[in-house]
Amino acid sequence: MSAIFTLAVRVYIEDTDAAGIVYYVNYLKFMERARTEYLRNIGFGHYLLTEDYLFVVRKADIRYKQPAKMDDLLAVSAQIIKQGKASLQFRQTIERNGQLLSEATIDIACVDKHHLKPCALPSRLTDLLATPL
Repeated sequence: MSAIFTLAVRVYIEDTDAAGIVYYVNYLKFMERARTEYLRNIGFGHYLLTEDYLFVVRKADIRYKQPAKMDDLLAVSAQIIKQGKASLQFRQTIERNGQLLSEATIDIACVDKHHLKPCALPSRLTDLLATPL
């Protein structure tokens, strides 16, 4: 298991419904940001157009516990709990002031960008993941 990375996310009006409650799909967007920033934090910027692979969400198991609301400051975590040859599994949470609002397990697959078939994780990433922070 990797270290837990946490990203602060402020809830804006664009994230909410008419009642000021965060729209359910935006929790997944917040989690995507945390995964991206986690990888950037370990030195792996993965949105290079020159790469021959893509990362895709293969499975998302999310549980909503309490609603987030307009102007909340959220702590969105990302932690790799399993690494396969062509995949990563993240455990993610969203909290407000230590209160758990949502938790998820997100499976990410690495695929060849031309054929969309599974391919091995880039060695640059596996090397970074093997290096303790």
